[in-house]
Amino acid sequence: MVRKSVLLTMLFAVLAGAAVCRAQTQQPSVVSAIESFRADTRADRVTLITAAMQFNDKDAAAFWPIYRKYEYERSTLEDRRAAVIKKYVEKYSTLTDTDAKAITERLLDCESRLIALKKTYFKKFNTALPALTVAKFFQLDHRIDLLVDMKVESALLPLGQQQSEQEAVRCSGTDAETAERDCNQTQ
Repeated sequence: MVRKSVLLTMLFAVLAGAAVCRAQTQQPSVVSAIESFRADTRADRVTLITAAMQFNDKDAAAFWPIYRKYEYERSTLEDRRAAVIKKYVEKYSTLTDTDAKAITERLLDCESRLIALKKTYFKKFNTALPALTVAKFFQLDHRIDLLVDMKVESALLPLGQQQSEQEAVRCSGTDAETAERDCNQTQ
């Protein structure tokens, strides 16, 4: 069991590293790097699930048709989330409070819809498979989601970073440290 877990973790690392290396060598924009990673992850998800779940023939016959429907619906939600992230990247340097609120609301909506989808498919999987198998799948699915989220988020600049740099310029110090100190004193 521990060996399988270590192997699965190593497989995650290799797959994630390959996607990042591929993106770095081509020097694409953040949006195209995210799209590339998403495409790679979709293909790798099936491989990871097959390797980790080790279904017998009966469980495989029950699992894969439900999974294909789940993954199709999930991909439409991921497309929505990707559109929100693209909007964030486009507006990052000029993001207003209104934009930030709208983007956050849309991201939270995407998360809510994904949770609802998982709940729906949890019931469907449980009608066809043993509960332990279903729990194992959703644990694996969650771990893959975490990996994807980590890679996507690491490609995005956090809010406040550019704004802090702009404030430093506005507060006009001789260096960044002086500018930050001067600005903090005026606020």
